[in-house]
Amino acid sequence: MRALRILLITAVILGGLFVAADRLLLGYAESEAAEKVKARQGLSGAAEVSIAGFPFLTQVAGKELERVDVTLRGIETSANGRRVVISELSAALHDVRLGAGFSSATATTATGTARISYADLAEASDEDVTPAYGGNGKVKVTGSVNVLGRTISRSVVSTVSLVDGDTIRVRADEVPGEGIPRLEDLIRQKTDFDRKISGLPQGMKLEKVQAEEDGLVITVSGTNVPLTG
Repeated sequence: MRALRILLITAVILGGLFVAADRLLLGYAESEAAEKVKARQGLSGAAEVSIAGFPFLTQVAGKELERVDVTLRGIETSANGRRVVISELSAALHDVRLGAGFSSATATTATGTARISYADLAEASDEDVTPAYGGNGKVKVTGSVNVLGRTISRSVVSTVSLVDGDTIRVRADEVPGEGIPRLEDLIRQKTDFDRKISGLPQGMKLEKVQAEEDGLVITVSGTNVPLTG
């Protein structure tokens, strides 16, 4: 009985040491991966990496991670030659394959969401245009035009949509003309716009876009998405 008790105690101690070592190496791997992701994307903001599944060491031995959650902040992209900042991109990467010497990691599939604040959307819009949340999944766009020496400002409720798989489109549902010649056309020239988004992480693409209180929320997906390397 004493020998069995010693064996059990030894097993518990070794198991505890294994778990401790597993968690320690996991934390180190997550930190190193975050730095590599940040360098790869040239981020001005932060990168966070969380590796799911237990134990971590057996996944590393098999050179495949079940799931890796990544959060990127401050991604600078471009839209029609204008700088656009994606304030946050959160993605779940599945079946992440580790390369030789663990120098690279590539996800078989990825899903997530990206956020563009209304302030950053304004930077990608024309001058004198201010977008904001319009309620009910709409965007309110305020623009000013000059008509016969008068500056006229209008706020319109607009629908936001995704076209051609890479372009965010904002279109006013209605623009009151109030009997002023060409007023609606002039306002629409300010408030209606398309912005083609480029510069997302390699392998990621836009799926849909919707307006929420704190900005545009874009659903993204990808295949064969490189995490590092």
